[in-house]
Amino acid sequence: MNKLIEIENLTVGYENKPNVIHDVNLTVYDRDFLGIIGPNGGGKTTLLKAILGLVKPSAGSIKFYDNGQQVSSINIGYLPQINQIDRKFPITVHDVILSGLTPSGRILKRYTAADKQKVHHAAEQLGIADLLKRPVGELSGGQLQRVLLGRAIVDNPKLIVLDEPNSYVDKLFETNFYKLLGEINKEISIVLVSHDIGTIISLVKNIACVNGDLHYHSGTDISPDWLQKAYDSCPIEILGHGSLPHRILLEHDHEESHHD
Repeated sequence: MNKLIEIENLTVGYENKPNVIHDVNLTVYDRDFLGIIGPNGGGKTTLLKAILGLVKPSAGSIKFYDNGQQVSSINIGYLPQINQIDRKFPITVHDVILSGLTPSGRILKRYTAADKQKVHHAAEQLGIADLLKRPVGELSGGQLQRVLLGRAIVDNPKLIVLDEPNSYVDKLFETNFYKLLGEINKEISIVLVSHDIGTIISLVKNIACVNGDLHYHSGTDISPDWLQKAYDSCPIEILGHGSLPHRILLEHDHEESHHD
């Protein structure tokens, strides 16, 4: 299996907290579906920012690969947390998805007919073609989530990164959304961050827990002992739910937040 990203001995922080994550080692593979869990403040979002090139590591390396060859970068789509979206901004669904395309070699964004066709294809794939002329401010949480996913996939990326996507919608829409991700994962690798352990375990192929450092588990047949060690001070229990593992944090002193 070809690797897409190889992270070695990575340390990332900020001026007021220099080691948010430290000595992190992680490999993301072609058509991987990697779930990232961890307590609030443990560094999940910081790790995503490092992968996306939004923060510079103070130590270690992040290498990218395409068909087994190291390259300077790969095309990554990103679906941010909902609190980063300005829903009052006067823009249509079509133009939000279109903004996911970066015209090659052009400083000014002049989109072609082929670009616009990609928008229609992504919208049809996600079942939102009838919303293309609608302002984003009129959308429900579930509709907005699909629009932003359309923006993330429209440029045919090697990888999409999703930061707490279940913050958008209720459980009914969430289930349909995760079915879409399963289809997308047939062609595109996915890294999904969530505080909802049950959702992560039931969806992903591999799992990592970020809590300052990183604990990786190949596959999702994980034990309460592994989770306990990964989360350190957070008592965790996995509850059986049909054929799928289910989650619950038994007691948790960390303040609920969507920020790391």
